Amino acid sequence: MAKNFRSRFLKLSKWSVGLFILLFAFRLLYGYVAADSTSRNDYSDNFFGSIDNLRKNYASEKIAMKGDNIQAASNMASSQKFEKTASIKAKTSEFDKDENLIKAKTKSYNAIIQYEQNLGQKGNRQIHLLIGINPAKFDNFYLELQKIGVLKDTEITKVDKTNEYRQLNAKKISIEKMLQSLTELKSKGGQIADFISLNDKILEVEEQLQGLGVELGNFNTENEFCTVRFSMYEGATEKSISFMHRTKVALEWTIKYFAIIAITSLFILIAIFVLLSIIDKLKIITTVNNKLNE
Repeated sequence: MAKNFRSRFLKLSKWSVGLFILLFAFRLLYGYVAADSTSRNDYSDNFFGSIDNLRKNYASEKIAMKGDNIQAASNMASSQKFEKTASIKAKTSEFDKDENLIKAKTKSYNAIIQYEQNLGQKGNRQIHLLIGINPAKFDNFYLELQKIGVLKDTEITKVDKTNEYRQLNAKKISIEKMLQSLTELKSKGGQIADFISLNDKILEVEEQLQGLGVELGNFNTENEFCTVRFSMYEGATEKSISFMHRTKVALEWTIKYFAIIAITSLFILIAIFVLLSIIDKLKIITTVNNKLNE
């Protein structure tokens, strides 16, 4: 009997140790995952996504060809347009210093601050910059800005705009032809009412052409830029949590919940034992009553 009891005790001990290790590993892993998730969610909002009419920057793909294909390559390169945008979010405890550093970097790369928004009061400030940068300098500039403050989030998006560029050119040609036709009609004379209506139509078409010219102007070689959206938030830099601290927290949590599980299991077993005992006694009483009745 003692040997049987010892065997059961060892088996129960193994299960208990296994459960304890499992709980400890779960809590330790959760500490890392929860910390990373919280860090990302603090800066998940997109400031620029809620602002309309921001400057659009476009660039061209340059394709090098040899021999007779140089002219074809030139035409192809001029028609291959794209929009490339980098988003950087950072946190800093030295807001003024890092703000000046951003603007110094922008100047050194001959980039242009196309939009700037400052929010909050000292201790909780934000700055949001939309910067146009020469496509050839984009990668180096993007890497340099990531060194300012504590990097929280980065993203690069590249969207092909070739079809949009071609459609705008086709629309421009169509409007120019319409304007030419209307101008020719104006020179033919007619009633004053028709002349006034025709003149209004010409003015309307000219306005459309001007607006289209502004849109196409963004695609011009001299206006070619890539975009960097930089958001910086003021605040104390978070201290990294040491492995020993994480282990201590995980161990305390494991002991607490292991004890709760053990005590709860013990009470459940006692309750089951008492219930079975009552059922067993009830059977004895029933048997005695049956015999007395006989």
